Parts: sequence; structure tokens; C-alpha cells
Amino acid sequence: MSKTNDLSMPVRTDQRSCYGPGGAEIPCAGTGQDGDLNKGRPWPEPRFEVDGDQVLDRLTGSVWTRSANLPGFPLTWAEGWSYVEEMNRGGMFGRSDWTLPSRSRLFSLISHARINPALPAEHPFVDVFSGYYWTGKGVARYPSQGWYIHLGGGRVFKGMKHGSYMVWPVVEPTSLKNGTDTGAEASDGVPPRFVNHGATVLDRSTGLEWTRQAGLKTGAVDWHSALEAIRFLNAQKAHGCTDWRLPNVRELESIVCLDDHSPALTGGHPFENVEATYWSATTSVYEPTYAWVLHMDDGAVGVGFKQNKAFGAWPVRDGNETLSSCR
Repeated sequence: MSKTNDLSMPVRTDQRSCYGPGGAEIPCAGTGQDGDLNKGRPWPEPRFEVDGDQVLDRLTGSVWTRSANLPGFPLTWAEGWSYVEEMNRGGMFGRSDWTLPSRSRLFSLISHARINPALPAEHPFVDVFSGYYWTGKGVARYPSQGWYIHLGGGRVFKGMKHGSYMVWPVVEPTSLKNGTDTGAEASDGVPPRFVNHGATVLDRSTGLEWTRQAGLKTGAVDWHSALEAIRFLNAQKAHGCTDWRLPNVRELESIVCLDDHSPALTGGHPFENVEATYWSATTSVYEPTYAWVLHMDDGAVGVGFKQNKAFGAWPVRDGNETLSSCR
């Protein structure tokens, strides 16, 4: 395993079920689906700790307002920023460090086993609206747009900043910020985010190792064919490894750098033949005949119909910080 700080690893999803071609639940063992492998940083028990009007997420160290609708109504992106600034001037709940959440921080709250709202079971929050919530991150390619996340189902998309959506203030520990929102290039003694091992590439910000060829040579496939192709790679010991997997939605989203676009990967990345969209191993429980996908132009997270041969498959595995452990 990589020596990467565990707090930088993508958060595990809470999906524990697996699904057949028609969307019915099936036994998970050997499927390679998210519910089978359960990869990522595990959740603490209990995950949330309530302190009056605030809630500590023990998984990320973030502190959220217990009310997910403190303003009482939707706000524009600029109004959202003004609202948290006013909270800080007034020392709301004894604090002056409230902010709009980064995309990665708000995404970390999303459940991939529940909908309406898509929040973890037994969460302590109140006034949750099953609609779009602003993040504090703008869209690199379109400065007039900002990122928001749908609390009904978990979709991560972008909209005009003059639109009105919900605002959920948070206090974010800066030490936990990962590469999802920014990425890291080599400069002023800072090592590069990606380490090129030839046929594979280590992402030092997460400890995950990806194939340098960003997808299968067959191109777009349907979801079940993507899972089958990964099993074939392992049977063939591709690049000397037998532990490749289709990334779950959090692992797939973690490759994104939101300061870059077309593709949304850290500038100077070593990957080849980056495709437009990729399958994750995570099913959409909103409609189990769909799975979560990543759009590489800007980094949006949506869904795709599993039977469509429309998306790529990008193998990933747990990495090693010094050299490719496949060799």
C-alpha cells in the first residue's frame, strides 16, 4: 500500500448491494461492483457528533451547521458567500471560520445507498432539502458557473451563479483538503501529484494507481462488459497485477482537478488517450439500471444507463509510493 496519508484516501461509499442487468439485487461475491469490494477510507462509528447547532463529521473533521437550510431560502452563489461572511462577522455559534463547502467536502456527505435525501443513515441533520446545494467552487471553463450537488440523489453538476440554490455552511480543516478540488503540479519544491511508472501511474494525493492508458483499448463499453473486462485484465495479469478493479464513484471522482478542464486533470498529467466519460463500479440506487459516471471535460458526476455502450472503463488498484508493485 501507499504511504499516502490515510486522510487523503477517497472516502468509502455506503453501497453494500450489487445488481444484475435488470436492476435486481444479486449476491455481491465476485462481481467487482462497489458493494462487493467496499474500497476506500472506512467510516468511524458513530460518524457524526452533535454539539448543539453544529455537527462534527468524524470522517473528515468538518463541522457543519446542524440545519441544512440555515438561511431559510435559496440564494445565488454570491449571496451564499455573503451569507457565510455575515455569519463570521456575527460569530455564529461561537465561530468565525464558516465557509461554503468545497466540492469534495460536500460530496463526502453523499450516501450512495439512500435517496431523498442522499445522506447517510441515522444522520443528525435537520431541514434537509432534496435538491441542489451550492459548493464554494467555481467552474474552471465557465467562470459564470459554480458547482452544486443534488441532495436528492447525489448528482454533481454545474449551474449559473445567478441561479438560486440551497446553502449549507461548513468549517473545513485545511489539512484534509485533497487533490479533488485543486491538484498539485511540481513547483517550488512541491513534488508532482502523479508518478509515472511507465504502464501505470501513481496518484500521490490518494495512493491509487491507474493504468497510464486511460481506459480499455476496446473503447466505450456497457457497464457489465466493463466489469468483465477488469476480470479479464486480472486473469491476464495485466502489467503484472491481479488486483485491478473498476473504480467506485469516489475513487473515480478523486482523479479530477477542478482547476483544469478538457480534461479535468492536473496540468502536465502523464495519462494517454483520456476519454470523455467513464463508468464507476457504483450503482445509482435512484434507478439500479443506471450506474454513476464521470464526465472528464469539467469533472461532473452523473449517471449512465448500464446497457449503453457509451462510456470508458479506467482500471485502478491500490498503489505503492516508490515503484509499481505490479513488477
